[in-house]
Amino acid sequence: MSKHSWIMKACIVILLWSTAAAALFAQTMAIGPSTPTFTTLYNFDGTHGGSPTAGLVQGADGGMYGISERGSNEALCNPFGCGTVFKITLEGVLVVLHYFDGIDGYVPSASLTQGTDGEFYGTTELGGEYSQGTVFKITSSGALTTLYDFCALPDCSDGAGPTSPLVQGSDGNFYGTTGGDNVTGGSVFRITSGGTLTTLYNFCPDNTNCKHGSQPYGGLIEASDGRLYGTTFGGGASDLGTVFRITLDGELTTLYSFCPRGNTCHHGTSPEAGLIEGANGNFYGTTSQGGADSNSGTVFEISSGGILTTLHTFCSQHIDRRCVDGADPISALVLAPDGNFYGTTYEGGVHAECEVNNCGTVFKITPDGAFTPLYDFCSESLPACPDGDYPAGLVLDTSGSFYGTTNLGGANDYGTVFSLGVGLGPFVETNPAAGKVGAKVGILGTALTGATGVTFNGTATAFRVVSPTFIEATVPSGATTGTVQVHLPSGTLSSDVPFYVLLH
Repeated sequence: MSKHSWIMKACIVILLWSTAAAALFAQTMAIGPSTPTFTTLYNFDGTHGGSPTAGLVQGADGGMYGISERGSNEALCNPFGCGTVFKITLEGVLVVLHYFDGIDGYVPSASLTQGTDGEFYGTTELGGEYSQGTVFKITSSGALTTLYDFCALPDCSDGAGPTSPLVQGSDGNFYGTTGGDNVTGGSVFRITSGGTLTTLYNFCPDNTNCKHGSQPYGGLIEASDGRLYGTTFGGGASDLGTVFRITLDGELTTLYSFCPRGNTCHHGTSPEAGLIEGANGNFYGTTSQGGADSNSGTVFEISSGGILTTLHTFCSQHIDRRCVDGADPISALVLAPDGNFYGTTYEGGVHAECEVNNCGTVFKITPDGAFTPLYDFCSESLPACPDGDYPAGLVLDTSGSFYGTTNLGGANDYGTVFSLGVGLGPFVETNPAAGKVGAKVGILGTALTGATGVTFNGTATAFRVVSPTFIEATVPSGATTGTVQVHLPSGTLSSDVPFYVLLH
């Protein structure tokens, strides 16, 4: 079982609910252009997967791809199986693409990444030749190849226990982290699509000097400056986590150590998720613990120079012992075309059932910190929270709806796949999100057949419509950082975030 299933901490808040707080919560719930529309698309049953701990990824074919920690035709790794890779349509038809057997990995706990070659890349936390996890790639039809088995080197100096998704860099290689074991504090690595792995950085290799961080559970992002940014769960000045930057060659800089003021920790502690870059060039993330009013986590903004601002403290709104605005955010935020961030909390919620179950929420937050709850899990009758319990991260489909998974709950208490509409419109998304002039770029979208043009911040380029959901294009000469647009007879679709044109 992954760390997410181990962490079942309670948000115990001994504070009285006041009339003013109730009015504030009601006012907050009313914010928004429309009432969110929630749909349970699939209930896992254990045999065809179960207990997903990661979000989904939209494939070039328009389907959603994901992983589950449980599921197998037979009990190979434990009574629940070794885990699966699956595909699900937007209508809820699920197909298992691969059952892990322990030899090729065990406990896939991070979301997949689709490479520019069309294949999906991922990690398993355990299993493989040395029982310390793997890197794999899998086709959309389910053909899996193990690229690397961790702990192949003495003292696991190549890393162990990866729990985060991979990111494909502008150089075509994949970058990721390992969470570490009892020997190491984790690592940052680079791996080619052919499986050649290079360790770029080892966090506190002797588990004694961890001033630069340890246990980097969250994934990396390549920012507009061409460098990688990430977080660590532990280590740093107070052993409560860090934010760091690392070059593609492995030069690491600690930008921020959480809880620098000793026991106050009002800026949060122990981030489990990675970062996302905002339109202003700053980075946004969550901490799973700490905060001004409770130990339930925060949303924060941090500059590339390390200046951190807390935007929201969870469990600041409560009824009795229920954190009605959520608690324990462990997944990365999503930046939507409306300029706001969306995310989930692993626990908390407004319903009375949340005093028995840990529930979880979906929320929206503006870059300035205005917070809006959108959905509270366990909103349906017990037992087992039929709409899901313990939500993982969100993905925004190019149709404008969010999709996600829950680790537990549902009809069989093995978790669910759900969709959530909040009134956003269709858009296009580039893969990768940055590149140099001349680089090939994939463009995901909906109903792209008949496209008449593609522009990068106003500069036209050559393109090819591969399918109704995918276009191949080239970063044109003279292009600058900005919006990618696909021009159709019915109108124009714009990218959800800027495409960064790299100069080096």
